[in-house]
Amino acid sequence: MDLFEKCANYTEAKEAIAAGIYPYFHELSTYQDSVVTIEGRRTIMLGSNNYMGLTCDPRVLKAAIDAVEKYGSGCSGSRYLNGTLDLHNRLEQELASFVNKESVLTFSTGFQANLGIISAIAGPHDIIFSDRGNHASIVDACRLSFAKTVKFAHNDLDELRDKLEHASKDAGKLIVTDGVFSMEGDIANLPEIVEIAKRYGARVMIDDAHGLGMLGECGRGTANYYGLEDEVDIIMGTFSKSLASLGGYVAASEYVTHYIKHHSRPFIFSASIPPACCGAALEALSIMRSEPERPKRLKENGDYLRMKFREASITIGDSETAIVPVMTYETMNTFKIHHMLLMGGVYCNPVIAPAVNEGECLLRTSCTATHTKEQLDEAVAVFKDVFARAGQS
Repeated sequence: MDLFEKCANYTEAKEAIAAGIYPYFHELSTYQDSVVTIEGRRTIMLGSNNYMGLTCDPRVLKAAIDAVEKYGSGCSGSRYLNGTLDLHNRLEQELASFVNKESVLTFSTGFQANLGIISAIAGPHDIIFSDRGNHASIVDACRLSFAKTVKFAHNDLDELRDKLEHASKDAGKLIVTDGVFSMEGDIANLPEIVEIAKRYGARVMIDDAHGLGMLGECGRGTANYYGLEDEVDIIMGTFSKSLASLGGYVAASEYVTHYIKHHSRPFIFSASIPPACCGAALEALSIMRSEPERPKRLKENGDYLRMKFREASITIGDSETAIVPVMTYETMNTFKIHHMLLMGGVYCNPVIAPAVNEGECLLRTSCTATHTKEQLDEAVAVFKDVFARAGQS
């Protein structure tokens, strides 16, 4: 069989394009803000991870510009060799202080952070217990590690307990879970996970890419939210969401990050975060510290959006955060409704299999700390009109 036969036979996206309902790669021509311009149309943005609303904050922009002017456009090498700036070290120190961990190590992207952490820590003689709702980067990281991966149903801790009960007593064990789940918007039951881990001698890692900014004091994340920072062994996070930049990090005990920095291939063999991204993330972190009202407004907006969807009789998932999934169930129905919403002036993210189970497709909406109630009201009114015209209940 020709290697490219699969490419020639892939027609689903072109069918959606031909039908005029292809939902991906729409062009923005403005800042990533609560209201944007998409292909010439004013659009309320309900599909961004800009949770703190800092991607166009003048202080963050200036910090990025200042970093470029001082350090240049890139680092031209890996952290392991010539690519470590004093700016990288300062960012790691500030992050460690913020999430109340002994040490932080930064990666070039969040996806790379999960690959680099898990593949370094877990090996062929270890077992990873992974929530089925975990991000794709965790799924790929488990594969890269060569450890045995045991999945448990989303937030089903009885099943996790059963899997651990029947696991080899001699294997190293890692329980890994999202803190805030990126599609469902619900929160991991960290207290029970920690209790289970202690009973079975497992370590705990949380992917807090969406938890940072959403939960905890000043947005310190899921472990802080539950008061379990000392009980969670590894915290992974990103800069591309609340920190208005690009990159990822691991926060843990110093001996753990020391091991990762000397054994993680995705870390060792990748160029370091560009100066502009470091400068922007540092300034965003400083703003989060000094403006604790931002995480509070984010929570208020998430609560308000859920309430307005329910008042409009629109079916949503079991969200607890500013991520609110709107159920659309089937793929083409999801694409159709997404297109109608976009034409009505609202952008959100269409989520289909394999990101969710077949028959559980959804529109992932997310608000930011800078959305106004008037903008959210306007967006929900468009949803209500579109759902009525589409015959969606």
